[in-house]
Amino acid sequence: MYRNILLTIEYDGTPFSGWQRQPGRPTVQGSIEEALSMVCGKPVTIAGTSRTDAGVHAYGQRASFDGDFGIPTENIKYALNNALPESIHITAAEEMPEGFHARFDSKGKTYIYKILNTKERDPFRRNYYCFVKKPLDMTRMRKAAEDVTGTHDFVCFQASGSTEKETTVRTVSRLDLTERGADEIDIEITGDGFLYNMVRIIAGTLIDIGTGKMEPDEMKRIIEGRDRTKAGHTAPPQGLYLKEIYY
Repeated sequence: MYRNILLTIEYDGTPFSGWQRQPGRPTVQGSIEEALSMVCGKPVTIAGTSRTDAGVHAYGQRASFDGDFGIPTENIKYALNNALPESIHITAAEEMPEGFHARFDSKGKTYIYKILNTKERDPFRRNYYCFVKKPLDMTRMRKAAEDVTGTHDFVCFQASGSTEKETTVRTVSRLDLTERGADEIDIEITGDGFLYNMVRIIAGTLIDIGTGKMEPDEMKRIIEGRDRTKAGHTAPPQGLYLKEIYY
């Protein structure tokens, strides 16, 4: 019986060379396709919503695949989890209408960027946070974050040398900064889409503003100037998490 299946996936990106399948390298997509092909008894290719980089994590990545499979939909999640490495976990498998596509039907995403703001490094959190030694001024960062929300041409936050897009205009509907405990800061950002490395460059710019390297009012000028060289550094991948995808 033909079915179109949508998977919800969480993973620790540390051991992988990113989401996208690559010959001779461990990837999240490759690992899931290998397990799925075994479970379904035939080669299966999945289409992921977001092509996360090496070291980036996910709470709610989505991927779809279709075909005629013998295994019942309700058993796919459990069979896959038994076949996957421990760093990947399927949280849901559901049937979708014919023609549904995890990437092209997506209406928006939420990412979280996690910062560890301490004087001393923590070896047990090094793969899951961006370490910032200098104290961060949250007031300055929140003031700058206000200028990011809205609909703008975000080409200034696109990695240099990225594949040319039809448009670099995106809408950021929400950007929140939350302090968790004495030393953790979350940057949570929701938008209708993101350019390559956009979230990490926004996070890097906010960090540069929080440490005093840049001024809060520079954020507006950076966006209006559309110049990548004026924005802050690209924050490392370890702090980035794909939280949720909307349809």
